Order: sequence, then structure tokens, then C-alpha cells
Amino acid sequence: MTFYYLTRGCHSMSKESLFIFSDKLLQYKFGGQHPFNQFRLTLTVDLLKSLGAIDESHIMEPRIATEDELQLIHSSSYINAVKLAGLGQIDTEKAGAYGLGTEDTPIFPNMHEASSYIVGGTLTAVEAVMSSSYKHALHLGGGLHHGFKGKASGFCIYNDCSVAIQHIVNKYGAKVLYIDTDAHHGDGVQWAFYEEPSVCTLSIHETGRYLFPGTGDVMERGQGKGYQTAFNIPIDAFTEDESWLEVYETAVREVVDYFKPDVIITQNGVDAHFHDPLTHLCGTMDIYKKIPQLAHELAHQYCQGRWIAVGGGGYDIWRVVPRAWSLLWLEMTDQLEKVNSANLPAEWITKWQEKAPVPLPALWTDSRDMYTPIPRKAEITEKNRRTLEKVLYPIR
Repeated sequence: MTFYYLTRGCHSMSKESLFIFSDKLLQYKFGGQHPFNQFRLTLTVDLLKSLGAIDESHIMEPRIATEDELQLIHSSSYINAVKLAGLGQIDTEKAGAYGLGTEDTPIFPNMHEASSYIVGGTLTAVEAVMSSSYKHALHLGGGLHHGFKGKASGFCIYNDCSVAIQHIVNKYGAKVLYIDTDAHHGDGVQWAFYEEPSVCTLSIHETGRYLFPGTGDVMERGQGKGYQTAFNIPIDAFTEDESWLEVYETAVREVVDYFKPDVIITQNGVDAHFHDPLTHLCGTMDIYKKIPQLAHELAHQYCQGRWIAVGGGGYDIWRVVPRAWSLLWLEMTDQLEKVNSANLPAEWITKWQEKAPVPLPALWTDSRDMYTPIPRKAEITEKNRRTLEKVLYPIR
């Protein structure tokens, strides 16, 4: 098989990190007032360019995933339904049976092609890293972790994460650790590999008692040969930075050491932030600085640097997503010194403030006074510690 990035003429082999992006990713568009808005990619790339942290030599366009690749995870009948839906040729009842045409996942023109570019982007990132052309690759357009074999769910049509992981297992026989820090449980990926011993899934998310998809309980541990390769840490609503980071660092370090992966894939939803309109967590930009730092460190320690990062949730597209995802790229490329100044680039703020419905942040960091102190902080912290203990005791 000839891989797409080779046929396009590869970037310098000396580059450590690759950024997957093109305007084709913006075609994944539910329209109207839908919270999933890929315009956040444009804002993030523009912020990185304003910082001087990315240029065309870092960027590769996504290819489109083939139908055979989609069928690594998705059924042919479902793929056909997505095609028909995008052409306006499917009736409401049949669409609904596939999770299409719902409030969460409305039908839009050419949705098969738009979704296939997202999967292809993650596969482009995978090949760049697994072929040893790059140590790291970032595809912020990916991270659609709720898609199932035969059903769309939670804004996700095709599950690029699952397709990419199955491709790695099939082609490279590698052990894959998938770390999901989206506020919503990474259900589609977990269930796809629930019986697969070479794939370990670790999801840290807001408890399903309050939040879609309602899964991700401590006792979901995998089954059969995959038993004890699924780890779920459902944290309490209103969890703040300190408890979130305590859970994250402890769990990730212990699970990495237990599983000893060949490659790490991180899903970097940024909806655990206080400003996110769909969740009930109280994170600040501090967690989005530290999440990639640990992933980066452990990728080098255990995986010869192999780290593939994708996007995910994040519904405050003005105040949260561009800063958080910029910090991810800056960590991946060892450029965090570019944010030593506390201020965001004035040119970026000036360019976008007129279009933004909220005041854009002037600083990379957040002030804790953006929300009222949480009176249950000590109780929440203790509850999260007990949850973490239940999750990790079998491997300690």
C-alpha cells in the first residue's frame, strides 16, 4: 500500500511533529446553532500562526479514508446509510435507526465525504508516526469518540479514533494506549476494543449520572482477553483543577507502567473547562497545559516518542478551544516558551473580537474568580480519590 503522505512528497524527516489540517475539515458542519463547530479549528490555527508557532512546513492535508478503512470499525450498511443521508436520499425512520437526523447528529450535505476526511486525517497522523517519519502528530479535526459500528452518536458519525487504532493493530501489531480526557466518556472507542488485549483505553470524564453518554463506570474493565484493559474514572461534577490533575497524573502514570504501550493516542476534548456550556466541571487552562506535558513525557519514556493526538469535544470555541489546543501543539513541539508572556497576541484578539459573541481572553491563564468557590471542594476531592482507588487497585 502506498501511503498518502509519501505520495505528496514528505516533509523533512528531521521534523519531530506533524500538524494535520485543511479547510476540508470544516465541511463537517451540522449548521444552525449546533454546539459542534469546526470553526474552532480556524481560530486555533490562526492563533498558532499569530504566535509564530506553526508554518506550512509543519502542516499536511488529510487524505480521505477509503471505504475499506471505514469498515475496520463500521458496517457497510451504516456507511451506505451515511452516504444516502448526505445525498438526501434516506427516509426519516431508516435514518433514525442509524442515529442520523437526530438533534445531536443532524444530516447535512455530503456528510460521508466530510466524515471520511476526518478519519483520513487521523490515519494520516498514524502513518506519519508509525512509519517513523515523525515522532508526534496532531489532528485536531479528529477525536470523534462516540461513533459506533452501526450508529452515529453524540455529534460523531465515523469514529476516527477506533478506525485508527484498529489500523495500527492490524498493520503494526502494536500495543495501543488510548487516553481520553474529554468530559464525556469515550464510549465508542471503549466498546470497540472491550475484548482486545492489545488496546488499553483510559477515560477520565464527568460521571455519567449527570452527563451524556451515561456510561464509563468504574466496573467497566473489559472482558474476555481484554479484561483489565479498560479503565474509567468518572469524576464528580464541579471537580476543579487540583483534583482533576491528581486523578489524571496518578492514573496515567500507573496505567502506562502496567500496560507498557508501543504508541500513545490521546483524545484531547477540552470541555472540562468551566466555560464549557455542555458540562459541569470546573477546569481552567492549567489542566490543558499539563495534560499534554505528561503524555509527551511518557511517550518518550515508554514508546520511543510515538504520540498521536486528536481533538474532541470543546464547545466554547472562542475563550477555551483556541488556547487549550494551541497549548497542546506548543507542548508537542517544545515551544511553550512562546507563551511565557501572559498575553495572547493582540493581533489575534483584534482580528476575531468583532465576530465573537463574548469578550475574548487577553491572557493564556484563567483567573479562579471566573466562578464562585465550590463549597463541596473537599468532599469532591475525597470522592474522586476513592473512585481512583477503585479503578487502580487491580493493577497495584
